[in-house]
Parts: sequence; C-alpha cells; structure tokens
Amino acid sequence: MPFEITMPQLSDTMTEGTVIKWLKKEGDKVKAGEIVGEIETDKANMEMQSFESGTLAQIVVQEGGKVPVGAVIAVLATGKESPADVKKVSGGAAAAPQAAAAQSTATTASPASTATMEHAVSGEIHEPAHVGHGAGSATPKANGAAPAPAVPSHDEGRLRASPLARRIAADKGIDLATVKGSGPSGRVVQSDVLAYSPAAPATAPAAPVPARVLSGEKEVIPLTKMRSAIAAQLLKSKQSIPHFYETIDIDVEDVSKLRERLNKSLESEKIRISIGDIIAKAVAGALVRHPNLNATFNGTELTRYGDVNLGLAVALPDGLIVPVLRGVNQMGLKEIRLRSAELVERARTGKLKQDERTGATFTVSNLGTFGIREFSAIVNPPEVGILAVAAAEKRAVVRGDQIVARSILTVTLSADHRVVDGAAAAEFLRTLKQLLEEPGLMLV
Repeated sequence: MPFEITMPQLSDTMTEGTVIKWLKKEGDKVKAGEIVGEIETDKANMEMQSFESGTLAQIVVQEGGKVPVGAVIAVLATGKESPADVKKVSGGAAAAPQAAAAQSTATTASPASTATMEHAVSGEIHEPAHVGHGAGSATPKANGAAPAPAVPSHDEGRLRASPLARRIAADKGIDLATVKGSGPSGRVVQSDVLAYSPAAPATAPAAPVPARVLSGEKEVIPLTKMRSAIAAQLLKSKQSIPHFYETIDIDVEDVSKLRERLNKSLESEKIRISIGDIIAKAVAGALVRHPNLNATFNGTELTRYGDVNLGLAVALPDGLIVPVLRGVNQMGLKEIRLRSAELVERARTGKLKQDERTGATFTVSNLGTFGIREFSAIVNPPEVGILAVAAAEKRAVVRGDQIVARSILTVTLSADHRVVDGAAAAEFLRTLKQLLEEPGLMLV
C-alpha cells in the first residue's frame, strides 16, 4: 500500500518545517534509510530520510513549501502498485493541505516584513534561514523537465543565503555575492556553495571590509528561527528550573602528559586525542557512579539511565546545537575522538540525523578553546545537569610547602535543585576530579 512521507519533527521545539531541497524526483526509486531531501527546522537545516522503500509517486510539497509537523509532503508507491495510480489517488487529498499551508505562509509574512527580515547583517548574526516563502513562491522542478534556471540571489542590494550556506562559504573562502542561488526566490543554499566553481579573477580581489553600524545610526536585527528557538528554550529553563551551581578546580597536569604520550603513539593513525575527549570519558565514568545526574526529569518522575548519552554543545553562526554522543561510557578514548569529531562536523554542516539530536542524558559545554577561565551554563531540560568546562591553564598552586606551576582546569556544574541536592552534586564533582587527577582510575 502507499506510504506517506510526512514532515518529521527533527527537534523538540519544531512545530513546522520548510522543504529546502528534494534529492529525489517523482519516479525515482527510494530505499529505506536513504536521504530524500533537506528540511529547514527552527534550529538548523537537516537531512530527511525515508523509512520505507518504493518509488516516489508524488511530491506533495515543493521546494520552499512550509508545512506543520506531521503533514504529508510526499507519497511512495510500495509493493506492486503503480506510481501513476498512487499519484492519481493521493493527488486530490494531498493538494488541499499544501494549498492551506501555502495560504497560511502567505498571510503570516507580508512582502514588507520579508524584505526587512532578509536585511544582510555583519559579524556572527545572519538573516533568518527562511522567511515568508510559501509553496507558491518556490521554484519547483516539473517532473521530467529541465531544472529552472537559477535566480539571482540579490534583491535591491540584499544577499539571500541560508545560515549553512554562509558558514560553508566562509570556511571555503567563497564570496557569496558571486554564487547564484537555486533556492526559493533565488536564495543561496548549501548545494549551491558546494557546487560553486569560481572563475579565475583577472586581478586579486581586495580584502573585504567588515560592515559596521555607522556612528549615529542603529541597526535592528530580527531573530533567526534558530535564535528564537534558543531564546524560548533557555527562558523556559531559567524560569522553571531552580538552578544551583558548584565549581571545582582540577589539576590536569598528569592528564595533559598522558595525552601527549597517547598522541605520539597514535601519530601513524593521524588521530589526536584532545583534553575534551578525556573529560568526556571522565564525565561518563562519574555519571555511571552518580546516576541521579545521568537522568531526565518530567516534573513528577526522575528517570535514570544505565548508559551515558552525552550532549556536546556546538557553536554555529546563528546559535547553538547539541548533538548527542550515545553510549560514551562504553567507548575508549580513540572511539570518542573519532565519533565526536564526526558528530560535530555533521552538526556544523546540517547533516545530523534525528536520533543524533535527541535523547541526551547529560550535556557538556566546553569553552576552553576560547580561553574562558570560568563560566556557568543553563540546564537543557529534561536533563538535570550540565557541565561548563573552561580552559586549562598554568596556575601557581601549593604542593606540599612549595609553590609550583600546574595545569589547572575549572569546571562548573549547573543542576536542577528539584531532584539534585548540593551534596550529591559535590560528590559527582569529587569523583570527576579524582578520575582526571588520577587517570588510571578510569581503567578500573
């Protein structure tokens, strides 16, 4: 029987999504687990996979269309049924919700507000990933027809590009002004940047001058979808969770020397263990010993877990995303390094799968690479704790009767006081300190 592909809920706060790109066209074969398109959520651009095999009989929501979670966006013909017959049967029922979604989108974003929202800004704040482009304003490809030509991505001097496209362009040193966009209304999307092949310039381009707000003027920056979602989630956390904080200094001199020895032995494999990897290993060991912190709380029940699914806070140009490293307590340092690096890269390129974004039992936020000495993080509900990891630095400390220089790391635990008491948090931090100051204990 036909299988309906619906708009997936790719984040806890997602209520609707936008079809950015279809990777299959009507009539193409689809395998279960295969990526069929790209979806823009309230937090990032994500790949969407099919959970059934078959033939793509109908694309209900074209590129640029925005619909609620659960709405039908495509139909697969499975078994021996004819794709043409499936499309004929499902066409009438599918057209109504798509038209309604397009009408809803059109009424919520006027041309004037869309133009304002798409105003290009400087620094690490970017325009919204998608604003006011309903199904009617997309540039769909007709089945079997040649793709529509790319539309210029400029509109009266404004540059339209998704946050992910901007990030990739910055990493590759590509000037987005030279890239033609194939997204809705000529918007530059990820695939445009990846496929871009610049012509050799006649002369070396001048270094770009950072834009800034002129003296005496001001610039109003609307929040992107991602930043709006982060704002709502963090506000809810701070308002509903009674946070308390505990800070401890950890001597990581021996861990640093251990890391150097490990990396020397791994040179042939081109793997370099980081302090963060060892911290993740130690955090997992401490959480196994203190399961009240490796838990989630729904307001009435505390659920504790035998495995540690560690959330790793990753900074993006438009905000923050927390991919989940599952079962980290069962991994060695080399596996932690490889898996976390892969996970972070997919997070930054918008290729996380749904199960890689959900189900964390505890989160680590590491700002050590920024040289931060100490900070506090906000609990990510329904988790009950988050660890803020600062930079390891040489400090003067007393050992015996001598003042010596040692590598010291400051960490701060933020916890939900409804289910975690001060003494329990202190015991967790003491265990973490023991594991990092005597790394051999992680083997016991």
